Amino acid sequence: MTDGLLEITVAPKSSRSEVALDGGGDVKVYLNSPPVDGKANGECLALLAKTLGVPKSKLAIERGEKGRRKLVRVKGLTREEIMARLGGAS
Repeated sequence: MTDGLLEITVAPKSSRSEVALDGGGDVKVYLNSPPVDGKANGECLALLAKTLGVPKSKLAIERGEKGRRKLVRVKGLTREEIMARLGGAS
């Protein structure tokens, strides 16, 4: 089975924690946590895992660990499956 890559934009210190698709099909992850000591990254992966219905161990940040734009690898799901679970089209 192949792994899917998901580009996301993270908004730390938000009033809510949720994963949303914008009008262009881009994935935005809103987090309560501040971007300090990896707290936002941990919350981001936990929220994505819950939203996608996979264990957190199946997710890894491939690129952008210290930035708002991140590339996340989801083991065991294709990009199409990821986007279908998020409610959008690839």
